[in-house]
Amino acid sequence: MKLVLQAIIGSIALHVLYIVCLMLVSMIKTKSYKPDIVSAWDKVDTLQKEVEIVGKVIPPYFYVLSFVGVATICGIIILM
Repeated sequence: MKLVLQAIIGSIALHVLYIVCLMLVSMIKTKSYKPDIVSAWDKVDTLQKEVEIVGKVIPPYFYVLSFVGVATICGIIILM
């Protein structure tokens, strides 16, 4: 039971670390972005009347599988 608890704590720690790193990278990119206003005037186009949202949707079960997978890997590493 102690091994399972340690693996779950390791999985939580790795997921929190991953999310914090993503947030830090996003903050740094946002703070360091400097738009080029002078050249933007040369590329004026007409606005579209429709919006297309491009992106991926991650199914909710992916997070559960990720948590269980990382917990399993942590458990194997702790056993070694």
